[in-house]
Amino acid sequence: MTVTSEAGTRDAGPGEPSKRRRRGRAELESARSRLGLYLIAPAMVMLLIVIGYPVVRAIFMSFQKDAGLDPQTGLFVEGGFAGFSNYTHWIFQRCGDIKCPPGTLGSQFWPSMGATIFFTVASVVLEVVLGMWMALVMARAFKGRGLLRASVLVPWAIPTAVTAKLWLFIFAFDGIANSLLHTEILWTGSQWPSRFAVVFADVWKTTPFIALLILAGLQIIPADVYEAAKVDGATAWQRFTRITLPLVKPALLVAVLFRTLDVLRIFDLPYILTGGANGTTTLSILVVNQIRQGFNAAAALSTITFLFIFLVAFVFVKVLGANVVKTQQSQQKGAR
Repeated sequence: MTVTSEAGTRDAGPGEPSKRRRRGRAELESARSRLGLYLIAPAMVMLLIVIGYPVVRAIFMSFQKDAGLDPQTGLFVEGGFAGFSNYTHWIFQRCGDIKCPPGTLGSQFWPSMGATIFFTVASVVLEVVLGMWMALVMARAFKGRGLLRASVLVPWAIPTAVTAKLWLFIFAFDGIANSLLHTEILWTGSQWPSRFAVVFADVWKTTPFIALLILAGLQIIPADVYEAAKVDGATAWQRFTRITLPLVKPALLVAVLFRTLDVLRIFDLPYILTGGANGTTTLSILVVNQIRQGFNAAAALSTITFLFIFLVAFVFVKVLGANVVKTQQSQQKGAR
């Protein structure tokens, strides 16, 4: 190949075509990046307006005092800068310089935190166990499998408010639960029966969600892997623990993460089922109750709840996500 210029004709170097190709690919990648940025810019702006502004506004309000009566003058005055007093009011269960009387909102933070964690752990554990069992059943080839998969979606498709009312009728004193169990339990009248009622209702509704995500992970496992394990004499339990669980782990962790963050924000199910009474008040219910008394204190509690959920999500992504990467890398090395 030759290159012509005013100085004459000379042979082009062997590396010039490859350099031009690399330059062209770099320009193409740059154009694609700019196009991608232009396409996601409207969505990012909308997220900043819909999500970013309320979060920043809530944080700003959390450092302001609620308007109220001045104890010295008895006049209604606007709030001012409160510093961290709204946060200490919740975390340390104090109302100014004195402890809150029993039953006030300030003394309900830690019980509400405990109820939220209990609902999260109990619901997610039961949903993972039942969801795994349902996914293993739906992954098998049998007549009517499509109908079974469609019917599993019914509890998840029902609105949460309808689910809460449905289970409220079931857990009534003369409801189906006591009739089947031959008991006379006030399911929504004391602490632990009320908590178990909320957990049962939540597990019934959202277990199909876990099952479908796990089923999606099971679909990508080659059937010849199980056949080879059977030829090698592996038992059903060995095939489950050494093949199914490691290969379905990424989908399982995603399902656990989504459900954990969802239950940490639970509001409508316990609010409709028990009204937040008898130890079923979650952090979200406590925020709504506080809004009726003061927005700024509720903003502080909302910020605490947001930071708590963000911390849980961060731990899931960093700790469990790193394990997934290591598992995939070890599997790739083993396959080589």
